[in-house]
Amino acid sequence: MRTPGIFVNVLAAVAVLTSVAGCVPVDPGSTGSSATPRTSESSASATESTRLLDQLAIARSGSMSGYSREHFPHWRKAGKNCDVRDTVLQRDGTGVELSGCNVVGGRWHSVYDNKTLTDPADLDIDHMVPLANAWRSGADDWDDKKRGDFANDLTRPQLFAVSLNSNRAKGDQDPSLWKPSNRDFWCEYAQDWIAVKHYWKLTVTSAEKDALADMLETC
Repeated sequence: MRTPGIFVNVLAAVAVLTSVAGCVPVDPGSTGSSATPRTSESSASATESTRLLDQLAIARSGSMSGYSREHFPHWRKAGKNCDVRDTVLQRDGTGVELSGCNVVGGRWHSVYDNKTLTDPADLDIDHMVPLANAWRSGADDWDDKKRGDFANDLTRPQLFAVSLNSNRAKGDQDPSLWKPSNRDFWCEYAQDWIAVKHYWKLTVTSAEKDALADMLETC
């Protein structure tokens, strides 16, 4: 599972998008918690997130005309017989079991709903900023290569394993319309959403910005 604040430093170093060269090794000592401690460090990162949020362009949600998930090609290959989905499952799980480099077992904590899961089939790899939301906020002007980079972005806090049910409930909604039921994750959720949108220069709606600002108040 993700250690709280694991992506905080990405806000200061979002210049390089790395391609996936192989499956990410599992840290056998990986633990973590669903809650983000209210420390001076998290307060400082919330301040930085607020600064980045203020830099995001505000615009009305764009049209879905022409949208297709096929315009965001994923999952990319990431070594023999595995892909980015396997990479995220291996990265975010503990006690991960492999067949080749395909993930077939392990233990995962879904930060959206605070559930523990042991079957990879019960997990989705969530795009923090959903593909359709990205399309409505600027990605419709990109080519498919750039949209593929976005859909497979392992550098920003864009991809992580969550319960299938929570991911389906989220759909393509922004934080003004959907928030994780696990309120302890709201701070990091807002920070991650802002980090992704800032790096990819995507817009936010007024309601979305207000919701993100409110969520940062929980940091």
